[in-house]
Amino acid sequence: MPTKNPDLHGYVPDSSPVALILIDVINAFEFEGAEPIYESTIRVAPAIASLKKRAKEAGIPVIYVNDNFGKWQSDFRKLLEHCLEDGVKGEPIVRMLQPDSDDYFVLKPKHSGFYSTNLDVLLNYLQTESLILAGITANICVLFTANDAYMRDYELIVPGDCVASESDEENRNALQQIAKVLKADTRPSTEIDLEALKARRPEEK
Repeated sequence: MPTKNPDLHGYVPDSSPVALILIDVINAFEFEGAEPIYESTIRVAPAIASLKKRAKEAGIPVIYVNDNFGKWQSDFRKLLEHCLEDGVKGEPIVRMLQPDSDDYFVLKPKHSGFYSTNLDVLLNYLQTESLILAGITANICVLFTANDAYMRDYELIVPGDCVASESDEENRNALQQIAKVLKADTRPSTEIDLEALKARRPEEK
């Protein structure tokens, strides 16, 4: 049976041909060199929040794939609490993008969301064929996750207005690489018809 979503008064299905993956958006931004990435991320955060809202309304599951920041005792809920309650730099972004009670989450130890995680198992359970990737950074964790998804034959959508990097140039270069090599759709999120994407038959992809 689908899961009730109290925030949107809708339902999150137990299976979906498409899923939205948010990469490293639950982030304190307190690491060395974080300032330019923070500035880039806060510019795209409203677009990511809007995309997530539309996905939930369309019944598309949302999966938070987040770094464990090298702490093998990391817990996603504790990380969320830290970002919301301890006065960290990333709090405004996390408040904008915090998970709902029915969202999924996966902790990753390295750059790719697939490396040494249960993301494969979750996507197989959801019977997902297409992935929408958003988050940070386009030229590192988004790119590595997209690459591993491509090798697993997922269709990829990486909206250009929903990813951030240390610089605009790095962001552009990463999106060009993702589009050219990984065959991803990188059009802006506002141009993506989520209902149509969810309804497509496999032969139409």
